Amino acid sequence: MPAPRTVNAYQIALRLLARRELSSNQLRERLVRRELPAVEIETAITRLTHNGAVDDGRVAHAYARRAAEVKFRGKRRTRREIEALGIDAETAGQAVADVFSETNEEAVLERAIDKRLDGQVRDRAQFRRLYHSLLRQGFPADRIVAQLLSRAEGNGTFVEE
Repeated sequence: MPAPRTVNAYQIALRLLARRELSSNQLRERLVRRELPAVEIETAITRLTHNGAVDDGRVAHAYARRAAEVKFRGKRRTRREIEALGIDAETAGQAVADVFSETNEEAVLERAIDKRLDGQVRDRAQFRRLYHSLLRQGFPADRIVAQLLSRAEGNGTFVEE
């Protein structure tokens, strides 16, 4: 009878990375959940980082690009979400700056509004709902107001009510 085959942290990490790009912190958390020895986990992550299989900068850039181009999120929320992946603030900030230097945040805001709005802003309640929704998406308040007012029926007279 053959001896049971043991799988080490490096092999498990490779399998996890084959499915999806992960930050070093995400990978560490998944390996810890499997109750692998801490030394083995750190050795595997160090080896994968050295080989280029794990790259937090690459993960941050990919996430920022998807957040801007697919999910229509603003800079602030994108940065918070990247940091929540366990990526350091400097790397997250650089990724967001790079992506939003190529993709204008104003254009992303316009697409986010188009996705949520069919026609014009009709009343104060709709304005408020859209404003808060876009604010949660990480767009600057002044830009949201300007964009929504430009799309308001009757030049936004309902806002002054």
